[in-house]
Amino acid sequence: MMKTDWQYHGRALTTIPDGQLGFVYTITNLINNKFYIGKKLFYFQKRVKVTGKKRCKKTLVESDWKTYYGSSNDLQRDVEKYGKDNFKREIFAVYPTKWDMSYNELRLQLLHDVMNPETFTYNGIINVRLRKRTK
Repeated sequence: MMKTDWQYHGRALTTIPDGQLGFVYTITNLINNKFYIGKKLFYFQKRVKVTGKKRCKKTLVESDWKTYYGSSNDLQRDVEKYGKDNFKREIFAVYPTKWDMSYNELRLQLLHDVMNPETFTYNGIINVRLRKRTK
């Protein structure tokens, strides 16, 4: 286990759990305790041209989740400045759908008050679009 691995339930997560699409996470700067809450897909859809066909085939490709350090420019600058060993990457939960990920990312961002100027976070924006879930 490397110090910079994603931690999930106290252990390094190095393989994708069966049936899961992505996760909600926090990255914490161990020097100043500034943190970031976000979500990340394990996979993304890629369109591949099939020889002899007009239509493209959709295929799932593994994302860069193992080496990912958030989408915040401030966070990425600090990772460069302080080094990856000074950041803790923790997974709150894994989810089977984008809806679950988006909803729970928003819920945790609000719970941790990430947009409050007095809260010490890297989050500078909350951007979510959810449609009411139907059965």
